[in-house]
Amino acid sequence: MDRRTFISAAGIAAVGAASACSQGSDGTSERVAAPAVNRGRTRRLRMVTTWPPGFPGLGTAAVRTAELITQMSGGSLEVEVYGAGEIVGAFEVFDAVSNGVADMYHAADYYWQGRSPAFNFYCAVPMGMTPYEIMAWVEYGGGQELWNELSNPFNIQPFQAGNTGHQMGGWFKREINTLEDFRGLRMRIPGLGGNVIRELGGAAVALSGGEIYQSLQSGAIDATEWVGPWNDLAFGFYREAPYYYGPGFHEPGSALALGINLGVWESLASDHQAIVRGACHAANNQSLAEFNHQNGLALRTLTEDHGVQLRSFSDDIWLEVGRICEQVVADSANADAISRRVYDSYLQSRRLVRDWANVSEAPYYRQRDRILGR
Repeated sequence: MDRRTFISAAGIAAVGAASACSQGSDGTSERVAAPAVNRGRTRRLRMVTTWPPGFPGLGTAAVRTAELITQMSGGSLEVEVYGAGEIVGAFEVFDAVSNGVADMYHAADYYWQGRSPAFNFYCAVPMGMTPYEIMAWVEYGGGQELWNELSNPFNIQPFQAGNTGHQMGGWFKREINTLEDFRGLRMRIPGLGGNVIRELGGAAVALSGGEIYQSLQSGAIDATEWVGPWNDLAFGFYREAPYYYGPGFHEPGSALALGINLGVWESLASDHQAIVRGACHAANNQSLAEFNHQNGLALRTLTEDHGVQLRSFSDDIWLEVGRICEQVVADSANADAISRRVYDSYLQSRRLVRDWANVSEAPYYRQRDRILGR
């Protein structure tokens, strides 16, 4: 089944799932039809993204979300996708949607931490939540309501619409054996992870994806994180920085966001709003599955075909990084009232799901690896 066929089938399934069962007067179940999708005049919406056009995983998650919206609406909503730089620059998409230049964006919301540190929590924070944990918080732990409260004053309605899974620690031109090796290190790393690098004595540099390779090549930076094996292989970072460290401390599960201009969102009929929500849910789940599969394939290519050297940070580095992460994330919560509320909600949910993970997945992984090895 090719991708376009799969998306079409997923769209039909999602719309069909909107039908529900209810109890009839005789106690038996009866089908209740979903609201009919408006198939009148086509409404065209423009999506701008922070990703290079057509980039695997990140760019295709945006395209997938747009295609799902279009197909699930029967074409009555048509979403056109523009990569970074095609209408506005990568870091300009938030303002473009807020001001109505574009209708929606697909991005990583920690890029907007200059407006409020609370945006970091809706993508990734150092030593923070895994993909399943952040999904649980946003969907059921009160995270979505706080996200609305955070974003709506900027004229934006947000939704989860992708997740890269656990990210790697990054590509380095030299080995990182001690904490001293971070001193003077110039590393491309956004969000609160950049604050951690600064606390370690390095320099954090903000670059869009399309700028990273040239900066490594020219020596403008000494290291970079990006995503994981799949996306990193596509950019060819291994040619410039041979040491690949993982896992990453800075982004244990990076959620991607669809932000819709609030006026556009409120102008949509209820069935169209339901379709957008459903498309975002479907894209979010499919993105995580895709990244897990493709990262496994790409890791083999990097190590077996390109001789990439995998490295792990030492326990001493992890201990100090963990201490700094906790302080950096806590400090970010003191910036404004909404950041404090988001932080408190985030911690409460993380503790809840951590207790479950500690008796379920974590010991299972240890036992599986002990018994089966590779």
